[in-house]
Amino acid sequence: MLLVGKRPLCYIRIMTQSVKEILRRVEAWPPEDQEELAEIARDIEARRSGVYRATPEELDAIDEALGQVARGEVASKEEIEAAFAKFRHA
Repeated sequence: MLLVGKRPLCYIRIMTQSVKEILRRVEAWPPEDQEELAEIARDIEARRSGVYRATPEELDAIDEALGQVARGEVASKEEIEAAFAKFRHA
């Protein structure tokens, strides 16, 4: 495989010029901004492929929510309906 810099040439050829330019600049971004871009890219990829892959953080949040349900730490149906009714009239 032919490399240009550290990138495979095949990827560079099929990307639009605007994507190439932004990806070159991304390398200088702080890690949290790079991760935010990666999350956005994952969302786009999931939309295009129909397959969503949850991040480790999302999986942890799901596990926590399921644990709360198992421990009975969630609102009852009546409590939820009362909260919605209160905010609908606010």
